[in-house]
Amino acid sequence: MEGIRVNALMLRAVDYGENDKILTLLTAELGKISAGIKGVKKAGAKLKFAAQPFCFAEYILSKRGERYTVTNASETESFYEIRTDINKFYAASAVCESANSLTYGGEEDNAIFTLAVQALSNICNGDECSALIKFLLSALSASGYTIGLDNCSECGSPLTSADKMRFDLNAGTFTCWDCGTGYGTSGVTYNVLRMCAGKTYSPQYITADGQKRALRLLREYFTFKTDSRCTSLTEYIRLL
Repeated sequence: MEGIRVNALMLRAVDYGENDKILTLLTAELGKISAGIKGVKKAGAKLKFAAQPFCFAEYILSKRGERYTVTNASETESFYEIRTDINKFYAASAVCESANSLTYGGEEDNAIFTLAVQALSNICNGDECSALIKFLLSALSASGYTIGLDNCSECGSPLTSADKMRFDLNAGTFTCWDCGTGYGTSGVTYNVLRMCAGKTYSPQYITADGQKRALRLLREYFTFKTDSRCTSLTEYIRLL
């Protein structure tokens, strides 16, 4: 009997028994699922790669009741460069960890799947910090948590990169300092987020410190909206 074929990104692996693992797979066809995979802790196991972090592959599954088991896999992309750079590794881990928190079993979510695969490719081939910020903005938006990056959400006045401003965690919007009562932030952070969202921005205000501050703001917003912590994101911020 031919198995169920899915294109999937391996988000998480948990040991099960002596040699097996339970994988969390984000698939293009079935959404997020759990699947057992046998014998992959043995040296030289044929499917060992399929249980590795960031594996993007075509998985072949069997199904018994509500349980899936990986019976074979064909690797599409290993994202090898991520494994050789500690900063890229933690940025990629933050992508997978946040994608896991933003998706739910039994619900097809092709948008998050596509965004996560593209983010890992971008992390491999370029600036992992910008790639991570872009992913978090896009994935949060796809999950209904869009961050407003236009005018002050209270008075409608334009916000500039030189301004001191506030961020409303509940609404996901920026306000003038005097208009709001939210999370205090700077125009530098706002400017980095606008750049990563594909909006007009001021190049002179793009700094490494601004990127770090943008990630801290995204971490607070992510935690507030999902009630979950992304430990890999915290570790990546610490490394910057």
